[in-house]
Amino acid sequence: MSSEEKSVPTLRPRPVVDRLPRYAAGKPAAPVPGLEAFKLASNENPLAPLPEVLTAIAEQVAINRYPDSVATKLREKLGEYLGVPADDIVTGAGSLGGLVQILSAFAGQNDDGKPDEVIYAWRSFEAYPICVQTTGAASVAVPVLADGRHDLDGMIAAITDQTKVIILCTPNNPTGPSLTNAEVEGFLARVPAHILVVLDEAYTEFVRDPEAVDGIQLYRSYPNLVVLRTFSKAHGLANLRVGYSVSQPHITESLRIVATPFAVSTLAQDAAVVSLENIDKVLARVEELVQERNRVVAGLKEQGWDFPESQGNFVWLPLGERSQEFAQAAEKQALSVRAFGAEGVRVSIGEVEANSRFLSIAKDFV
Repeated sequence: MSSEEKSVPTLRPRPVVDRLPRYAAGKPAAPVPGLEAFKLASNENPLAPLPEVLTAIAEQVAINRYPDSVATKLREKLGEYLGVPADDIVTGAGSLGGLVQILSAFAGQNDDGKPDEVIYAWRSFEAYPICVQTTGAASVAVPVLADGRHDLDGMIAAITDQTKVIILCTPNNPTGPSLTNAEVEGFLARVPAHILVVLDEAYTEFVRDPEAVDGIQLYRSYPNLVVLRTFSKAHGLANLRVGYSVSQPHITESLRIVATPFAVSTLAQDAAVVSLENIDKVLARVEELVQERNRVVAGLKEQGWDFPESQGNFVWLPLGERSQEFAQAAEKQALSVRAFGAEGVRVSIGEVEANSRFLSIAKDFV
């Protein structure tokens, strides 16, 4: 039999792979003659990392060596900054890497073959259903309320004997509102102690609501709480993929077992450490972006837009069936925004010129 006549074996992935939603990353804006293109589709920090951070990256020469797999220097620096034991911190490739560790350790299938259940708000971060179902667990998506906030009562009502993990995203990506401390404490009081609650605080530095939850203050009192944070947003280190979780030792010991070795490079660790050493400068830049967010929000409201409160580095326009139409209007003006089906459009806070152009497009659209 010739090589051409040999049968090719059919390779099939696990059945779940065909059922997974596809993650749609934000795309750069298409060029338009006479206009500078801006990408407002990925919630990226438009500002480059601090000069001190760039210097630390440039001076790192040990690329031929594996990094410290438990990121000791970074965890110690984070421990000082957050006021927590370094052993309560587990690093990962962004906050998403931390979430994958959590789900790998605490959700999947029971010994009887039944899938564990993971509850989260929807719409929320679009990687949640992908990460949950990849582990073999089942997604239980509870619709957000009309104002874009988590339906905490609905999430409590969704708990079953199969529930293993609940994810709270605050501020919620892409709708924008944050959870208050009272809301989260009240929620935790109603969740059975054997269920892990994940507080995803990727955008915490942008929050200005004085009543907003601070997971670091809560995790000490709740043994079933894990807090996720990242250097991708406020610190402008999205490309280096460095994030972390904070939880009590009985949780962290399991997370370290399933963590991908060397997931956080020495480049990323050094950059994050130097960024923390210059945290006042980082937060000053964040404040500039918050002021830009306030300007955009005020401009939209003046135009008559009705949308959820924004506590992240983005705004959400609940456009429904007109979402794709708005995205196309922005594309014609060399702006990329993130349209979510027939639900709404998320627009990141970017450069001043980009934000002003977005306001102009929104004015024409409304």
